[in-house]
Amino acid sequence: MKQTWMIRAEGGSLIEMFLTKGIAAIGWSKVNSLSGLTKEQLLKNIENAWPKKKQGTNRNIVSVLYRFVNEIKISDNVITYDPSKRTYHIGSFISDYTYDTSLGEWPNYRKVKWLTEISRDRLSVNSKNVLGSTLTLFNVPGEVFTEIENVIKDPTVTTIEPEAILDLENIFEDLQARSIEFVKDKISKLDWEDMQNLVAGLLRSMGYKTKVSRPGSDLGKDIIASPDGFGLEQPRIVVEVKHRTQAIGSQDIRSFLGGRHKDDKGLYVSTGGFTKDAKYEADRASIPLTLMDADDLVKEILTNYENMDVETKLLLPLTKFYWPK
Repeated sequence: MKQTWMIRAEGGSLIEMFLTKGIAAIGWSKVNSLSGLTKEQLLKNIENAWPKKKQGTNRNIVSVLYRFVNEIKISDNVITYDPSKRTYHIGSFISDYTYDTSLGEWPNYRKVKWLTEISRDRLSVNSKNVLGSTLTLFNVPGEVFTEIENVIKDPTVTTIEPEAILDLENIFEDLQARSIEFVKDKISKLDWEDMQNLVAGLLRSMGYKTKVSRPGSDLGKDIIASPDGFGLEQPRIVVEVKHRTQAIGSQDIRSFLGGRHKDDKGLYVSTGGFTKDAKYEADRASIPLTLMDADDLVKEILTNYENMDVETKLLLPLTKFYWPK
């Protein structure tokens, strides 16, 4: 069965070469010819060429190279994207894999008959999302190419979707959910001391000065946050940080509350969450007490990240991205 492949043109910089030479090419020139290599041999060659790359990255490269050489067939459809013109170029492969050093950094190629082009604006939100993947080479679902064919057949047709806004919202919500889980993954790998410093940094980003307890017995207060940094001015927030997988129980909450002053405010951070009894204990506490699980912590970090100091950001490096409203 004929398949459809999307191949990236290095951010659009190779579009002219693709079209004028009638090819689709990929890099990784240091690996030399890919003909006849197994995935294990490819991995070994990549590790020799780029010894500092991570194992996961190397395996992704192997997947791309192997598919380009072995899985693409003559007459398969091919799509590439020109971001400067917001245009997709559509064609079909007309040769097997070839290695040619005259192409410089992109010696691995297949000949392509480029047939036509369409504007990104004419496609549905779903197709734009699929084709927007950042992978160098990937298989395009049949329904996406069917839509492209329909648009090609009738140049006057533009896909109109009443639900387009909803689709964008769903995609954004999915991205948000994924990003939160990835941030939680990063936090889970911090050791206890870094976790304590991360919470202290969050409090500083919210306008407090902090005093962090030294390793050892802290008598239920890992961090003191207050306007003056000494805990002499109100509000004085006493913070306990538990960085573990087990949920905090009611006895832990009672122990924390036992040494508190009547004017204290309490913050209990637990990456393992809290039991139902612990939440009940917090609700009836004699002082204001906030329980913060991993989800709550990530939410506050994302809200206040831009105000965090450099030391705290180094504990949890994050990248900001923009999304249209």
